[in-house]
Amino acid sequence: MAATSRTSSATPVEAQARPGLRERKKLKTRVAIRSATYRLIAEQGYEATTIEQIAEAAEVSPSTVFRYFATKEDIVLTDEYDPVMEAEMRNRPADEPPLESLRFIMTEALTAFLATEEEELRRRTRLMVEVPAVRARISETMSDTAKVLARVLADRSGRSADDLEVRVFVAAVLGALREATLYWGEHDQKGDLIATVNRAMDTLEGGLTL
Repeated sequence: MAATSRTSSATPVEAQARPGLRERKKLKTRVAIRSATYRLIAEQGYEATTIEQIAEAAEVSPSTVFRYFATKEDIVLTDEYDPVMEAEMRNRPADEPPLESLRFIMTEALTAFLATEEEELRRRTRLMVEVPAVRARISETMSDTAKVLARVLADRSGRSADDLEVRVFVAAVLGALREATLYWGEHDQKGDLIATVNRAMDTLEGGLTL
């Protein structure tokens, strides 16, 4: 998840160069599936919502749902922010400390998400807290984001994207983001999510001391 620094209410996709017709159709399908999923879950609960019901509500086939999302949990947890995150990260100053760059793009992402898709973010966080299957899937879905960030940091540092230190660094930052989001959700989404994430980043920047 990420977003660019902007004053308009552009969506993640609008923040990039306008995609081609094929990509726009794919995005429209993904959004329709996700919207249908959240609507059904709100009406009847997570466990009662099936892929078949989601497909019918989104006006696609069950096989189409699975073509875009491997599991029901992925529909809840994935979004279109990774390409924007990568672009924004590459636009940060080359000499900026990596943690500062990641802090910036993550807080910008959350600010944009709260401004344009706040209810979806709140629903997602509630499901992360309340549904074991969703929480268990978080690490798997974050792995794609980790690969994106590792690739950018490797390019900036002259290391390999599979370098152990790069992987540990990215895992630590994403882990801090995950725990800050869960903490916010477990405390009834009260308080400032951005401040909570910054507090988590401060813990990393301080050298993990207690």
